[in-house]
Amino acid sequence: MTREAGHEARYRVIAADLAEKIRAGHYEPGEALPAQRELAASYGVTLMTLRQALRQLSDEGLIVQQAGRGTFVAPPHLAYQLGSLSSLADDLKKQGHEVRTAMLGRSLRQAPAWVTAALRTRSGEAALRLERVRTFAGRPAIHQVSWVRQPYAAQLRDRDFTSVSLYEALADVGVAVARASETIRPGVLDANVAQHLGEDAGVPVFLSDRITYALDGTAVVVDRATILGSMMEVRTERAATGLSLQWGAAG
Repeated sequence: MTREAGHEARYRVIAADLAEKIRAGHYEPGEALPAQRELAASYGVTLMTLRQALRQLSDEGLIVQQAGRGTFVAPPHLAYQLGSLSSLADDLKKQGHEVRTAMLGRSLRQAPAWVTAALRTRSGEAALRLERVRTFAGRPAIHQVSWVRQPYAAQLRDRDFTSVSLYEALADVGVAVARASETIRPGVLDANVAQHLGEDAGVPVFLSDRITYALDGTAVVVDRATILGSMMEVRTERAATGLSLQWGAAG
């Protein structure tokens, strides 16, 4: 075997060994791997060989390398199902994920212009603003702000949204959710939201804007969610009929 072939085989062996340890739970999701120099020494290889192995693991989606911070085991990805009509938390729980919700704020206040336009309410009309963070795999992954129109705003003001989804709460006050219109676009993490998600401003995120409608066509909720790109993948099932998925120019 030539030196080059041996070098290639060595980094693949290291990648396979680390992958097996990750899948076996030796390294937990979100856990930092040992420093590169420590790993290289433990395998008896150069840093260049080790970095090739890490690059392979990164390409396979098993690790995430963060400049200045180190190498971490990638968390299992949340699947954002475009074809479902359920709350974000309910959708993720149905996939078997443990999702925890922390309330950052709730208030009955004058809705901003973009919210009144989406809800088609009068300018200056009050709405219930709910601000939440969803934690998945032990780390914050989603920041979500929801606006609920009156009269449901006052009826839901005191509900415990750490254990009950917004769609469940709406059903309890007689609102049957019929459909939702949603736009998802790529973006970067805003500095104000970054502090709640424990990430640096500017990292890649998905930005979701959703309007939920009742059976009579009334817009009852407007949601804006910021989803860490490293934690989420978007999935849909395509068929001849059913889901309508449209691509548009970002703007």
